[in-house]
Amino acid sequence: MILSRSVSVLHLCGVSSSAPSKLLSQRFKVSFALAYGSSVSFRLSSLNRSDRKWVRGFASTTEAEVEKKGNDTFFADNTVSWKSLGLSDKVSIALRDSGFDRPSLTQAVCIPSILSGKDVIVAAETGSGKTHGYLAPIIDRLTNTAIDSEGLNGEERPFPLKNLSLILCPNVMLCEQVVRMVNGLVGEDGNPLLRVEAVCGAQGWPDRLPDIIVSTPAALLNNIEPKRNRRLEFLRSVKYVVFDEADMLLCGSFQNQIIRLINMLRFDEKQVSRLATSTIGKPMEIDASVPQIDLENEDDAEFDDGSISEEEEEEEEEEYIDDTAHMPSVEAEAGSDTKKGWRRVRKIYSRSKQYIFIAATLPVNGKKTAGGILKHMFQDAIWVSGNFLHRNSPRLKQKWVEVTVDSQVDALIEAVKNNNNTNTERTMVFANTVEAVEAVADILEKASIQCYRYHKNHKLDERANILADFRETGGVFVCTDAAARGVDVPNVSHVIQADFASSAVDFLHRIGRTARAGQYGTVTSLYTEANRDLVEAIREAVKMGHPVETAFSRKRGFRNKVKKRAFLKAGEAEEPQAVRF
Repeated sequence: MILSRSVSVLHLCGVSSSAPSKLLSQRFKVSFALAYGSSVSFRLSSLNRSDRKWVRGFASTTEAEVEKKGNDTFFADNTVSWKSLGLSDKVSIALRDSGFDRPSLTQAVCIPSILSGKDVIVAAETGSGKTHGYLAPIIDRLTNTAIDSEGLNGEERPFPLKNLSLILCPNVMLCEQVVRMVNGLVGEDGNPLLRVEAVCGAQGWPDRLPDIIVSTPAALLNNIEPKRNRRLEFLRSVKYVVFDEADMLLCGSFQNQIIRLINMLRFDEKQVSRLATSTIGKPMEIDASVPQIDLENEDDAEFDDGSISEEEEEEEEEEYIDDTAHMPSVEAEAGSDTKKGWRRVRKIYSRSKQYIFIAATLPVNGKKTAGGILKHMFQDAIWVSGNFLHRNSPRLKQKWVEVTVDSQVDALIEAVKNNNNTNTERTMVFANTVEAVEAVADILEKASIQCYRYHKNHKLDERANILADFRETGGVFVCTDAAARGVDVPNVSHVIQADFASSAVDFLHRIGRTARAGQYGTVTSLYTEANRDLVEAIREAVKMGHPVETAFSRKRGFRNKVKKRAFLKAGEAEEPQAVRF
């Protein structure tokens, strides 16, 4: 919306997101009961293959009751401890020493799910503790594996390689944040429990494999694909693979890179399974028509990569990803018999890696959405969903201010001043473009309000320093959506949308910067007449308790959807006249 006086940046982009299917409490092979107390109950569930619906991973009392109980919407019951979730004393103590005395609701469900060894897909609202929710069980497993393997020699252990975890993030800032969080979990000696390295930006491949590698997809492929020995050693060592911000990684330019990496990892699992069974004298049940494949030519292998056929495409409004035509195909030159043979192999090979997908927004309607692709590729995964996924948190207060060209500057200044009474208060102001960020910052500084500027035109080290200063000293932080996803800034009390978000996903990630980790927060959204229909749709969804994404079309821009409705209404109004004529 913002500030046409200074620069014309008010473009409402096409809205591309999708709504989750109805959340259902469904059956699952594994269930667990913990002493959560009478106020909150939990049910661990998976995906029902027959109706392909989202399944609520945990359920609480009604939102009206939860709102009265304050922090009960974030923390698990007092009787739930880190150790009761299955974590070791070492990891439990490290979490408490880092200031995490109690697990959150999300952590109370996803930690046992990950410790089960099954593939897990976690979709929960921003600020619900997802990062530590996957780091804690992975660190626990890696530390226990290191202890168990001390007395083994190379002859007794089939693959005496270092076990490690791979964490994939969409950008360098998130990679560095995950590294800081891993290093924050220290042992009794004051050193981090595990060694972690980032492979992204200016940081190349480590001389010695750490326990955890955090990387972007492109940086990882650039470091392992050219060197065969490094690639083979790395793929064989990886036991836990995490896709942080999974909805983003499974879209756009990231998608082909992620599919490529999953193919590599799955192929290595099949090779490990073959080697393990051959060494103990049990032949693999492989169809005679299956060709033998060299590791050097992984592209020739048959992979279940989740590619979508034309017949499976949903109607136009349910399409989310438009570039799946470039995804690798499971069709092989050897024909359908070979394809069936590989599928039989896939069903019987022994699993040696665990895949974990983490997201704050995960649309599932449609075969080409991020959730739809995961349902197709990981049919046996445990799905865990947060109570307020795609919904308005009861700890979040929203203010809506309609502005005009003449009033928008005064409304912006008033919103910032009214909610930033002290220097330590943290306020984030979002705009849609770099130009808008600069215009907003200039206006605030002319009103004697000092602020930080954060956008893609700053270098990575400059952005890191700006973010660190804001975390430490507080103030006003004017930014684009580069700071909306995954970046953790504690105690942000106020979020202002100077430009209204251009998509449902952006809206959810922006408002998720406040009311995090059991805190309360306020969101002030400035909007113009051009945004009115969009705002009314969102407010109606919030009022009815529906997912916010139901207010959006996932393929068309919201304006186009409104125009279509207006056109249909006009047609209905004209039809009776034609009949009378």
